Amino acid sequence: MNTIIKDSLQRSMSYSAYRNLVKQLVAEKSNTGIEKNEDLANYTLLNDKRMNRWDKTLKLSEEALTKLLQFNENISWLVITESWCGDAAHIVPVLNKIAEAININFRVVLRDDNLELMDMFLTNGARAVPKMIMTDNLTGDVINTYGPRPNKATQMVQEYKAKYGAITPEFKEDLQVWYNKDKGQNIIQDVTEILCQLEPSICQQS
Repeated sequence: MNTIIKDSLQRSMSYSAYRNLVKQLVAEKSNTGIEKNEDLANYTLLNDKRMNRWDKTLKLSEEALTKLLQFNENISWLVITESWCGDAAHIVPVLNKIAEAININFRVVLRDDNLELMDMFLTNGARAVPKMIMTDNLTGDVINTYGPRPNKATQMVQEYKAKYGAITPEFKEDLQVWYNKDKGQNIIQDVTEILCQLEPSICQQS
């Protein structure tokens, strides 16, 4: 596992490089991934606009920053994603904003270009993205993972599937509304809790 992750990190790109790639694909009316079609290209266009908005407007609260800035572990975040993924468009910019704030090495790889890596981190047997892999920079060990959705969105999906059997286009629209209203706060809370598990002292402040 460590060898695959190490190789993936070496092939990875920065967040800014990923954003530039998405913008280039938008200009070409294309998308990342093995499958190329008009629908996925349109999702890529929409997701570029979403990421632009979060890159410009997302804020970390003083309370969150107070905790996060005390985190001192030497780790990397390797995020598996694709340009057409609606969840990723809301989640990846938030993860990047957190990583920037506390100087975590933040890298991005594309799922379809890294299936061996992806298949080590399936969600209920599916290649669901985004998936963030936290690794120790000294040992290369996997510390934790996050994704493909924040916990409240995951609960929404599970409850809807339990009631209706499958996700519908209408539900996907409702989920996008939730992301917009939440403004990344559930993701920040989730990640902060994970970091608190790694370094408990940061969450023992009054």
